[in-house]
Amino acid sequence: MHRYRSHTCGELRDSHVGETVRLSGWVHRVRDHGGLLFIDLRDHYGITQCVVDPDSPAFALAETVRAEWVLRIDGEVKSRSAETSNDNLSTGQVEIFIRELEVLGASKELPLPVFGELDYPEETRLKYRFIDLRRETLHQNIMKRSAIIASMRERMRSHGFNEYQTPILTASSPEGARDFLVPSRIHPGKFYALPQAPQQFKQLLMMAGFDRYFQIAPCFRDEDPRADRLPGEFYQLDVEMSFVEQEDVFRVAEDVLKGIFVEFADGKRVTDVFPRIPYSESMRKYGSDKPDLRNPIEMQNVSEHFAGSGFKIFANMLASDSKNEVWAIPAPTGGSRAFCDRMNSWAQGEGQPGLGYIFFRDGEGAGPVAKNIGPERTEAIRTQLGLNDGDAVFFVAGQPKKFVDFAGKARQKAGFDLDLVDQDQFALCWIVDFPMYEWNEDEDRVDFSHNPFSMPQGGLDALENTDPLELNAWQYDAVCNGFEILSGAIRNHEPEIMKKAFAIAGYPEEVLEEKFGGMLRALEYGAPPHGGCAAGIDRIVMLLCGAQNLREITLFPMNQQAMDLLMGAPSDVSNQQLRDLHIRLNLPE
Repeated sequence: MHRYRSHTCGELRDSHVGETVRLSGWVHRVRDHGGLLFIDLRDHYGITQCVVDPDSPAFALAETVRAEWVLRIDGEVKSRSAETSNDNLSTGQVEIFIRELEVLGASKELPLPVFGELDYPEETRLKYRFIDLRRETLHQNIMKRSAIIASMRERMRSHGFNEYQTPILTASSPEGARDFLVPSRIHPGKFYALPQAPQQFKQLLMMAGFDRYFQIAPCFRDEDPRADRLPGEFYQLDVEMSFVEQEDVFRVAEDVLKGIFVEFADGKRVTDVFPRIPYSESMRKYGSDKPDLRNPIEMQNVSEHFAGSGFKIFANMLASDSKNEVWAIPAPTGGSRAFCDRMNSWAQGEGQPGLGYIFFRDGEGAGPVAKNIGPERTEAIRTQLGLNDGDAVFFVAGQPKKFVDFAGKARQKAGFDLDLVDQDQFALCWIVDFPMYEWNEDEDRVDFSHNPFSMPQGGLDALENTDPLELNAWQYDAVCNGFEILSGAIRNHEPEIMKKAFAIAGYPEEVLEEKFGGMLRALEYGAPPHGGCAAGIDRIVMLLCGAQNLREITLFPMNQQAMDLLMGAPSDVSNQQLRDLHIRLNLPE
């Protein structure tokens, strides 16, 4: 018999009754039932109940074992009675009567329990992550992540893609987030950078003639922590393909994404055909470029009903500036003063002066706004929005670019609080026609809004003859349940278009040559039209696991201060290491 096991802890069934077997694993829990000791033994594959009585030579040692000790157990497989069988376990119809027991690894007192998965401080969970990972939910999340990535690889290969590995040590890039820099020992004073994404390399692969590339790519960004991204590093399904238009990328990406979600949705509905929503429409209807389409609320412009009305706050706004608008956020079933007051209080907590509202009862509108604009305008608003008795509507006003983010949050708040959001589905869509440029308020200049390597819609002619802030790009995102899960573009493959596009964003040709010389040279030697995308693996796994936090689907995450509490990173280094790298520290006081 094998030194440690003949079977796993999830393998034994009725067919094994009467056999002598050997298991090894962790003590999940120990129960003393009046002379009989029950040990639930756990490994990666499952749990098996083991029993020892005082007549067994292993009983004395069994009395000493504690939770999370590692044991080897030899014994006979026996059937459990109908009264004691456990249908919640794959091995629940059998148990092992212990004949021999060996302690392979004792455990100190646990800093956090595995059995029961009690809520524990995140600091403790991350410091002792190797114990935390033994917990069933987290362990299964990690296994699901592995299965999802394996399925992604299989689906990409079925579409004719090959997997290639691109460099981790590369050059610093001026756009996007802040780079992680790596000093060079053999080139004093120079630095490598960890890639924010394999963007340039995957485009260079297209120019090298590899046609269809993908990679499960690690990406590194020295960003402040965000709720929807792990600090420091994350993984993406990186994709690029040659001789394609936007529709070709959509066909592949939609098939892969839909297939992944259907495979791992655990019965939830998945969007069959992804709707395509222009960026401007998404911002107007949902207040977000990553709309949660499970929420049926759609915002509308109702400025005409407030212009010249008795509600002077809005009327004066509209009269004073043509850029100002009034948007309505319908709230079906929210037609009570209590709910409206709660929404108003929430808005004040968000730093807003409040939320104007009307609620409908007995065939008419109620509330201060309705009184000020009168029954005719109130009825016109109700008709436009399709509202009935028992419903409400909230209003935001001003310049849309300044209030749109808050309006989107109010839409989500109303949708969830009124239980309008259908949480039994994965609602996917495409957001298309992103602006090529945006106005950088801090630096008072035009800047790229999305991906600087994207092809502008209309090409060179559009760059030369269109207001940059009116120009759209062949850029697109896939969104699921309010999360951006994929971003991509048709790339700019013509040198003159790239030079002009970067010049508009304030990068003269010499800077373009310095920072993107490799890319520019490649474009000058026969570049195919190409495009691609990158799907965020961490977010996709989080959605499919039903987790609320990315750390619940990641093996060894950092905390929100970008610190690895288990390994002690970032850490001090020795003076000798600094001398080798020609670095002298200049620490803040």
